[in-house]
Amino acid sequence: MYELGGLEEKKEEAKNETSVEKTEEKRKPFHYWTVGGRDYRLKLKASTIGKLENKYKQNIMNMIDDMPPLSVMLTIIQAAMEPWEHGMDYSDVQKLYDRWTEEGGNQMELFSGVIIPTMAVSGFFTEKQAQAIMEELKTV
Repeated sequence: MYELGGLEEKKEEAKNETSVEKTEEKRKPFHYWTVGGRDYRLKLKASTIGKLENKYKQNIMNMIDDMPPLSVMLTIIQAAMEPWEHGMDYSDVQKLYDRWTEEGGNQMELFSGVIIPTMAVSGFFTEKQAQAIMEELKTV
């Protein structure tokens, strides 16, 4: 009887460890793009991904296979902001980008530091895969 009680305790401990591991593996809720001291939440939802894919007539992963044009990156950012930053349109995102570059940002950093992490929190690939992509971009 004692061994069964010990077995139950071990099962409970294993269950608790598994739930802790799952919590640690959970994806970040958003990627934040800081411009002018303000954090903008970015995350693509299924509906906005569909809009992007319909607009560009291709899978979004194909669009970021190589560094896309600035207009495509800004469109992705606008789509990722849309649900969280109400009223933010494409021209507003262009102004944010201009301000961000005045603060020292550049197009390569936009791709590696904003687009790729946004794709990661949106479920396109894991955080480890995103880090590997960003490391690869640093060597370019």
